[in-house]
Amino acid sequence: MNTADLSGVIEFLRAAEQLKNTTRTSWTSSGAQETVAAHTWRLCLMSLLFERNFPDVDIAKLIKICIIHDLGEAIGGDISAVEQQHQPAKAEQERADLLELLAPLPTHLREDITALWDEYEAASSREAKLAKALDKLETIMQHNQGQNPAGFDYRFNLGYGRQYTVGDPVIEAVRELLDKETEERAREFGS
Repeated sequence: MNTADLSGVIEFLRAAEQLKNTTRTSWTSSGAQETVAAHTWRLCLMSLLFERNFPDVDIAKLIKICIIHDLGEAIGGDISAVEQQHQPAKAEQERADLLELLAPLPTHLREDITALWDEYEAASSREAKLAKALDKLETIMQHNQGQNPAGFDYRFNLGYGRQYTVGDPVIEAVRELLDKETEERAREFGS
C-alpha cells in the first residue's frame, strides 16, 4: 500500500471505532448497554466455536462477514429489531452508511467489504446464511443474559429471526435451548 492508501485505512479505522460507542438495545449481565463492537466480537467467537459443525463453510469468509455485517451502524446507529418493523428501508440506509464509512479506503478494499456486506444482506452463500443465523442467536442470547429494563419484551425473541435459524440441526438445537431460556425469562419477568 502506498502512503495515501495507508492514510485512508487509518481514517477508516478511526471512524469504525465509533462501533465501540454505538449502543444496541441489549444490556450486558452487569447492566451496561451493549455496544455494536461487543456484539460483533461475540458473534465472531460463536463462529469460531461452531466451526467444526460446518465443515463446508469457509471459516475465514464467515468471520469476515461477521466483522463487517454491522459496520454501517458506525454512522447510522443500531435500529432494534422491534423498530425495524416500522422502517422498511433499513437495509438501504445501512448500505448507504457503509459506503460512506468505506469512502477513505482504497477501491479494492471498498469493493471487497461491500461485496461481503451485500452477500450477508441477501443471505446468498452458506457463510452469509450461517452469519445471519448466528447473529440472531447471539442477540437472543444477550437478551436472555442481560440485565434488561423493566417491561422488556422477551416474547418478541421467540419469533425473532426464526427464518434464519431453521434447516440446520446444530442451529436449531441452539435455538431450542435459547427459546427455553427466553420462555423462562418471560415468565420470571412477566412479559
